[in-house]
Amino acid sequence: MRTLIPSEFIKRLSSQKYIDSEALIKSLNEPSPVSFRINPFKWNYEPLDAAKVSWADDGYYIEKRPSFTLDPLFHSGCYYPQEASSMFIEQVFKQLVDKKNNLRVLDLCAAPGGKSTHLSTLIGKAGVLVANEVIRPRASILTETLTKWGVGNVLVTQNDPSDFSRLEGYFDVILVDAPCSGEGMFRDEVARNNWSEANANLCSERQKRILNDVWQSLKENGLLIYCTCTFNPLENEKIIEWLIENKSAEIILPNIDRFSGITSIDCKGYGFLPYKTKGEGFFISVLRKKEAAKPVKAGKVKITEFKPTDKERDLIKNLSFVSDDSLLKNANEIWVLPCGYSEYNLLNQSLKIVKPGVKLATIKQNDAIPSHDIALATDMLKNEFCEIELDYRDAISFLKRDILNISAPKQGWIMLKYRGINLGWAKNIGSRINNYYPVEWRIRMDTANADKSNIIKWKHLVYDTKIIQQSQITQ
Repeated sequence: MRTLIPSEFIKRLSSQKYIDSEALIKSLNEPSPVSFRINPFKWNYEPLDAAKVSWADDGYYIEKRPSFTLDPLFHSGCYYPQEASSMFIEQVFKQLVDKKNNLRVLDLCAAPGGKSTHLSTLIGKAGVLVANEVIRPRASILTETLTKWGVGNVLVTQNDPSDFSRLEGYFDVILVDAPCSGEGMFRDEVARNNWSEANANLCSERQKRILNDVWQSLKENGLLIYCTCTFNPLENEKIIEWLIENKSAEIILPNIDRFSGITSIDCKGYGFLPYKTKGEGFFISVLRKKEAAKPVKAGKVKITEFKPTDKERDLIKNLSFVSDDSLLKNANEIWVLPCGYSEYNLLNQSLKIVKPGVKLATIKQNDAIPSHDIALATDMLKNEFCEIELDYRDAISFLKRDILNISAPKQGWIMLKYRGINLGWAKNIGSRINNYYPVEWRIRMDTANADKSNIIKWKHLVYDTKIIQQSQITQ
């Protein structure tokens, strides 16, 4: 029997005049909508029998949840399942963010990575996104998500919010998707079971601490995007009131006239209520920092400390188009940085960086082993390898890290592809072909009776405006 919606929650709704409590409770007992975003750097198709998410160019609803695990295109980063309401951050960037400068953006509470993949797309390849997650296992999930997405403008960090106070005035935009009581997710049994009034009050205090800790790292006139997946005023509009009272900030919200169903909450933010908008419960507000912030500067750096040796550069020269000036040597690994050495040095002095960009290769004696990162990265890999297009069954076998029953015309590294998209590396050593898919990411479920029909069906994009929008994003 399904867990009932908590009675204390229902009682509190009566005090929230902008919510029709009866309609909301009814909607929370209905199935969750299924939505996802396409990666415009990789995929040029749209789903069949789908509806657009009106506030996100690449967002779609589909009627039935497919098996993402059994879809090779999911593992290659062609799309990411994301809750539709949270895609509204796109409107903040389109309407409020000045994209003329090379943006420096922080996603403070980033795991599992849906919003980070969105941000990495929105800021363009000239921007830099710092995607942070304080909890180590969740930081690993975040790293996997962003590696598959493949846009090389991201560093992943594992830090407490207080650590970012060292970077005074550094970020143009900070997204705080704050840990909350999760009322907007009450279609999920786990969210209902974990809810209590005491936990909601605890979340409110934690949210204040997080915002206070990270505020110093925002530039003057920079934007703070604050959001939660709850309906609780103590975690939403009351947090905005607290921030206005304690910091020099002004509320600045995007226009919602084109989007039906979004609720304005006391001019402090927007609520996405599941009986009015197609998605889960969500709150978002945007504030502009009006107090001065003196941007922090990096200390002197010896560039030679970061650069690969001549021998190492020779080993990797056939892998990538990237400039030598963006290469980082870290132990026996070679990385492609999304920023310059001085900026990386500044971040590295202040933060624990767990993924400094795109891993290019691991050096072992006189060999460079190409990384899975570079296989999935967009616009970085040289097309100088043998390529093999896999059918569905072989693609699933590769993703399970099974023995590969394929043939290759010559020995050496092979790029395996599915529907023209890179899946990852294999190597023909003569007697066999070795599977180099990351062990920790392999599909573990039983796929003996995998049903290919239970994955997303696609069609070509046919609208010129769509192609124009994609090309604008990549500039």
